[in-house]
Amino acid sequence: MKAGYRKVKRMTPAMRIIHWVNAVSILAAVITGLYIAHPYYQSFIADAAVDKYVMAWNRWIHFMGAIILDVTSIVIAYLYFFSRFEKPYKKLIPSPRNIREFFAVLGNLISLNRQKFHDSSHADSFNTVYFTILHLMLVWMLLTGLQLYVHGLESGLSSIGSWWPAMLHFFTDWTIAATGGTLMDVRISHHETMWWIVAWTMFHIYYQVWRTIYWQEGDIAIAFGGSKFVKRRK
Repeated sequence: MKAGYRKVKRMTPAMRIIHWVNAVSILAAVITGLYIAHPYYQSFIADAAVDKYVMAWNRWIHFMGAIILDVTSIVIAYLYFFSRFEKPYKKLIPSPRNIREFFAVLGNLISLNRQKFHDSSHADSFNTVYFTILHLMLVWMLLTGLQLYVHGLESGLSSIGSWWPAMLHFFTDWTIAATGGTLMDVRISHHETMWWIVAWTMFHIYYQVWRTIYWQEGDIAIAFGGSKFVKRRK
């Protein structure tokens, strides 16, 4: 252990697996989603189009990535309340302590570390709120994406029966009215939310690097080894 530091566990192996599975799934969904919206590359012209299935493969990867994100989102929602390691929902309660911690972390970021009045050995309320926003955006992507998907099943049938399209219509048709009244509004909202997720990801990477440089506590190593080093108080 480093002199003057103590090692603190911040992520379990399961949490780290979920983190990287989500990262790969989001990357795959963004790349394939952009292609589905506007095909920006073509396969070898010499091959017959029937043998390439470029759009089909992009749609399949996009759908698989979305399904994985949906499953991990359900797992994360469960862990928010029932994890034996930590229960993030407690950091979302607008108690005076959580509010003070939220603005202390925000102030530390804005002031470029000129003031640090919070304990960095645990998951703070700022990061918990920040990750909750991501999960809510992923839920919205799920609902709008399934609405766009079920629109392609105009016959009301699917390979697994009519119950599947009926269920999707029941749970996602309201997104049409919520976004403006047309399916194109749903598509635009789905696309714009993707860019918000990209922006979220860019800030997340920047902030973890920022904390690692300014705090010198190895925050960026949390996603790899599960632990960080916190300076001992004198």
